[in-house]
Formats: sequence, C-alpha cells, structure tokens
Amino acid sequence: MSGFVEKPEPLQVSGLVHLHTGKVRDLYRNEAGDLVMVASDRISAYDWVLPTEIPDKGRVLTQLSLWWFDRLRDLVPNHVISTELPAGAPADWEGRTLVCRSLRMVPVECVARGYLTGSGLVEYRESRTVCGLELPEGLSDGSELPAPIFTPATKAAVGDHDENVSYEEVARQVGAETAEALRTTTLAVYARARDIARERGIILADTKFEFGFDGDDLVIADEVLTPDSSRFWPAATWEPGRAQPSYDKQYVRDWLTSPASGWDRGSEQPPPALPQDVVDATRAKYTEAYELLTGTAWTAR
Repeated sequence: MSGFVEKPEPLQVSGLVHLHTGKVRDLYRNEAGDLVMVASDRISAYDWVLPTEIPDKGRVLTQLSLWWFDRLRDLVPNHVISTELPAGAPADWEGRTLVCRSLRMVPVECVARGYLTGSGLVEYRESRTVCGLELPEGLSDGSELPAPIFTPATKAAVGDHDENVSYEEVARQVGAETAEALRTTTLAVYARARDIARERGIILADTKFEFGFDGDDLVIADEVLTPDSSRFWPAATWEPGRAQPSYDKQYVRDWLTSPASGWDRGSEQPPPALPQDVVDATRAKYTEAYELLTGTAWTAR
C-alpha cells in the first residue's frame, strides 16, 4: 500500500471550493469557474507522499514553471490566467499559486526522453525497446539517444505508479489526431527546453508534460520542466554507464533506500520522516536548479 503517509486536511478559503489534494498540488475552483492551483512543499518518492516537507519547494516549482511558460508560448499556449493571490487566501500562498483555465485534460503523461535512464533503461535492458520503440544495441545508463523519443504513460492516482504505454495505445485511447498532436508538441517543447538548458550547462535527460483542450486548442498545463517533472543533470560531469548526479529528489530516494533510513521499500510500511540534513540538501538541489536555469538568485519569501 502507498499514498499519503499523513494526508493533509484541505484549507478552507472563502470563495474557493476544494476539488482535489494531489501529491504536491491542492486544487480549488473559484466563483468564476477558474481553477486555483496551489503548489505545496510536499515531496513524494516511491509512490509515497512523505511526511516531511521541503521548504520553498512549492514556490520553486511555480516560479520555474512560469519562467518556462514564457519561453514556450510560441510553441504551445499554457493554462495560466493570473498569478494574483485570490481574495481571502492565506499570505503563505503567495508565489505558489496560479489561477488557471479549466481544461478538458488528456489522460496521458506525455514523456520525452533524450537520454536513457529510469524506467526506460529497465525496459531497454529487457527488450531493447522503450514503450515499444526499438533502440540500438550498446546503450547504457545515461546514454544519449540517437534522437529524442515520445514515451507516453498512463496518469496514475496518488499512491499508484504511472505505467509506460505504446503510442498505438495512446492513439486508441484518445484518437489518432490527438495522439499525433501530443507527440509533435511534446517533442517540440522538449527540443526547445533541451537547447535552453544546454546553454546553461544542464542536460535535460527526460521530462513529462500534461495537456488539455480549451475548445479545440491544445494547451500545456500543470507544471512544466521542473525538478519534479524532469531529470536535470550537470553537463560537466555527464558520463554514460553510471547513474548521473541530478538536480531533483534523487537525494531523498537515495536516503530512503539506504541503511540510515531503516525503511524496507518492499514492505507495506510507510517511509519515515526525513532528517534535517536530507531536507536541507534537497532544498539546495531545487533552488540550484532554479538559479542555473533562470540565471537569477533564489530569494526565499
């Protein structure tokens, strides 16, 4: 069993209706029918939402998403209407809240991979494929692929794990035209972001996007190109054949699976609280990713 170790109670705000508590974000609807998305400092690993928060994480995710949305708007529109705090919302929501268009969401995680690692590496070692796409022999952990690939996944509920699926399965579920639009847009956005990150000394190994429709228009939604949704590696130390250092929650994963945590991942017991040094190191990874990508110093609010 997995999910929330301690599920938080949603905050009640006048004029807002709580809709959903996700792994990281709390979703509300305002009186105009727009969505209000609040990024918390929660962190998840191995399909568990941990009991310990990472200070500033929600603001880093929100502000970095906004930075990327600005650089992608000529490729695909985004769902953001406003960053103004809703009337009556707590001051702590400042910098972590987006008022967004309500979209007809596509039930697919749109993943782009430029490098082989993670679940893609596991499948490659078994069959020399990723999501049914054949890849050349001789690749290893961290290898750059001959060209970026679209490797979609099902969107899982909190506590469940996304499952990789083939492009043909996506086309069956959402239709051929929508599937092609998802693939084309995902790869175009990945290519733009990869080039921007590379200029800043960062490899964008892979990333996932969520899309929805506003009428007939495909719109990118949720977060985009953050350390929660992407693997960012320092280009200077990239070396295929081993796990790469990364700007994300790998530090948390490594601690949880180390003897220091005392946690058995194979058990049904929830993971323990994170020690302060792991919290501090993880926060530093998130803020460093923000600073390297944007060229702006992170300022806690």
